This record gives sequence, C-alpha cells and structure tokens, in this order.
Amino acid sequence: MEQFPKSFLTESLLFECRTRLIEARRDILDRVRAGREEFEHLDKSGGDEADQTMSLLAENDFLTSQQRLMERLIEVDLALARLESGHYGICEETDEPIEIERLRAIPWTRLSIEGAEIRETIKRRFARS
Repeated sequence: MEQFPKSFLTESLLFECRTRLIEARRDILDRVRAGREEFEHLDKSGGDEADQTMSLLAENDFLTSQQRLMERLIEVDLALARLESGHYGICEETDEPIEIERLRAIPWTRLSIEGAEIRETIKRRFARS
C-alpha cells in the first residue's frame, strides 16, 4: 500500500481520531463485560419448554451482540494499528485519502465513500450469482 504524506491529516485530527478510537475501545470492552455479567445472572435453570426456549433466545441474542462488539473491537484495534504505522486515513479499496468528515464520523473506517460504494456494488453483484 502506498504511504501518503501525513499532510492531508493534521496532528490535531490524528489526535482527535486516536482519542475517539481509544474511547470507543474502552466503551466496547465495558459493553462486553456488562453483557457477560448480565448473561451470567440470567436464570438458565430447567423450566418448561417455553422457559427453555426463552433461555435459548436470550443466549442467542447475547452471542450475537458479543460477536458484533468483538468485530467492532477488531476494527478499532486495526485503526489504531494503522495510526501507528502511518497508513491511517487511506482507503483500502481506492488507495486514496478518506474524507476527513468520514474519519471524524467513523474513525475506524477503512473505506472512503467511493471505496464503500465500490465494495457494496461488488457485494450486490456476487449476491445475485
């Protein structure tokens, strides 16, 4: 991947994004812990079929939410690694700088708006196959 000069990203923007990423990481980890504690305190004892079904649904919801949080955590950690390596703010699809407004809105993003549109087009094309 081509390394762009950091001139398109100011030090204050990099600091802002790093701070937001660290806060997002902390928030995700807190939510993972809270979800785990909440799940551990659910009544998972036998009961009738309806109780067992509700217990299974709660477990499924827990696992789904934990998976989403872990996927987001990975994205945040990858963004922090890109910051450290000097590749932050470069679209993985187009190799062009990601829009500053987009980085402020989604500091862990790996794609510019154009790159996201390209990926979505490819995804739709393969979904039809």
